[in-house]
Amino acid sequence: MKYCGLKSDNLIPRTTKSLFHLIFRTLTQKISFVFLTMQTFTKVLLFFASLFSFYHIYGQGYYPMGGRSQSMANASATLDDVWAFHHNPAALTGVQKMEIGVSYENRFLLKEMQSQGVAFALPLKRGVISAGGQRFGYRNFLSYKAGIGYSMKLSELLSAGVQMNYVGVRLPENYGSKGTVTAEVGLLAKITDKWKIGFSVFNIGRNKLADYQEDRFSTIMRLGSSYSISTKVMITAEAEKNVDYTMRGKFGVEYKLNDNFFLRGGFASTPIEGSFGFGYRFKELMKLDIGSAYHQVLGWSPHCSFSFQF
Repeated sequence: MKYCGLKSDNLIPRTTKSLFHLIFRTLTQKISFVFLTMQTFTKVLLFFASLFSFYHIYGQGYYPMGGRSQSMANASATLDDVWAFHHNPAALTGVQKMEIGVSYENRFLLKEMQSQGVAFALPLKRGVISAGGQRFGYRNFLSYKAGIGYSMKLSELLSAGVQMNYVGVRLPENYGSKGTVTAEVGLLAKITDKWKIGFSVFNIGRNKLADYQEDRFSTIMRLGSSYSISTKVMITAEAEKNVDYTMRGKFGVEYKLNDNFFLRGGFASTPIEGSFGFGYRFKELMKLDIGSAYHQVLGWSPHCSFSFQF
């Protein structure tokens, strides 16, 4: 539109236009700052919520490892593979050949909540010796465990295992670090060829993390069972009790499609989590297990593991 031969835009003084531009730019910067601040706050809040949830589920020094277990909601007190080192040392008596495995999990897809683990088992004429370790966290918060163990069959019905672990927590420079030696014990009963019952206790001595408010490394008790419905289907169930939190129920299922391929799923309570995954065996020597857990608020936690028999 024109007025007296001039464009309407020219009716506005230059100073007024400049003022409008300044106000608009300032408001844009303020809105961007608030938005970025809210994003940062949300990320920080999500991280601490994830960390609290993680420690409510697990705790200092105790982390389940292995894609098979994690795909079955970690209802794994009776699973007799190399990852029994992290679940129930008595179940290592089921390992028939020397085996080593590596495992990785990214909890809630946060780079600060990654965990890596390793396990090793060597059968002897009498019993099985084992070793392994685990690392969780990042530069400003790191939790770790390393240990050795021995497992043996006491009878055709009962097996036992014991493990000594060095567990520690490392915080930023101003807070320091703390480490201690803990003991872990486990039992595995083979009731029938299809039915097993397992029990384990992690940090049986309730070792201290700090003197402040009697803060201690987590003590975890697990009682689980597995039953093979057929040659293709196995179900597992477990009650897990962290002495500082309420009991957690866990349930898993494994379906054998053929000699090499397995499908798995699981469900856990308090907090509620679902999980699923699959496993593949390469010529009975190598095993690859991949899957993920899902928390209804915090999201996905993918995991994978690889093991090799010699």
